[in-house]
Amino acid sequence: MSRFNRNTLIAFAGLLVGIVGLLIQWAADPAKFANGEKSFGFSAFPPGILFIVGAGLLMLLTSRWWWHPVFGVLIAFWIVVVGGLSGQLTPNLFSANPGTVAGNVVMVIGLAAAGAAGVIGMVKARRGRRAPAR
Repeated sequence: MSRFNRNTLIAFAGLLVGIVGLLIQWAADPAKFANGEKSFGFSAFPPGILFIVGAGLLMLLTSRWWWHPVFGVLIAFWIVVVGGLSGQLTPNLFSANPGTVAGNVVMVIGLAAAGAAGVIGMVKARRGRRAPAR
């Protein structure tokens, strides 16, 4: 039996799908990520991949605690909600480049699934800890 529950596995899968979405965007328009090269030392590499991987690693390292999916929830919230509200995500969803649009749709779906599964997993795990005494 896996040490991860179904919601945690869905959250990890959602993070992976988010990375795939970023890779699709990178393949479609590598020049879009050229500003990231000074910060991370990679030539036109999407820095969001490193943040998503970091969130996944933190989930893995804290997997013994009920709140471990919070890192997936936070990165999903940051990229999807904050990115949307700040106007950085929306232009990519309406880009003239179909690869950029497809990559963004894949990324948003994956991260939204990761965020939702993470919240559900934390709620279920927290409720499971407080079993009523008889």
